Amino acid sequence: MIIADKKRLFNMTDKFSKETRSYIMSQIQGKDTKPEILVRSYLFSRGLRFRKNDKRYPGSPDIVFPKYNTIVFVHGCFWHHHEGCKYATMPKSNVEYWKNKFYRNKERDERNQKELEAMGWNVIIVWECELKKDKVEQTLDNLYNQITSQI
Repeated sequence: MIIADKKRLFNMTDKFSKETRSYIMSQIQGKDTKPEILVRSYLFSRGLRFRKNDKRYPGSPDIVFPKYNTIVFVHGCFWHHHEGCKYATMPKSNVEYWKNKFYRNKERDERNQKELEAMGWNVIIVWECELKKDKVEQTLDNLYNQITSQI
């Protein structure tokens, strides 16, 4: 009886049914997100050519520039828990799960970055919050300069 009460209380904390929440979570993309497309479009328009989501490298980098020996990851502030960012919020329900999830994501990101650097790649991380309207031009210009200065 207590378990049923806890289950009912747990379901009350979410404003969606279990099926609706499952559907919402299934729609979250792992690649070709709006921030990734924005970065790729800009860099392509500046004449850079690249590979995207190349599974041959640790972490399947979002953008790979073999000519410049550079790899770019476009990280979402929520999923990769960008430290000090207002978009890196902690969900109010199932907090322990989310803490572990964010910790594992950060550990994986650090491990992939170290492996890539050990392979001789320059790794650049672009955060989603750096692509907001007030910062996007400066961020993309800086990114282009970072990539092209690698030769």
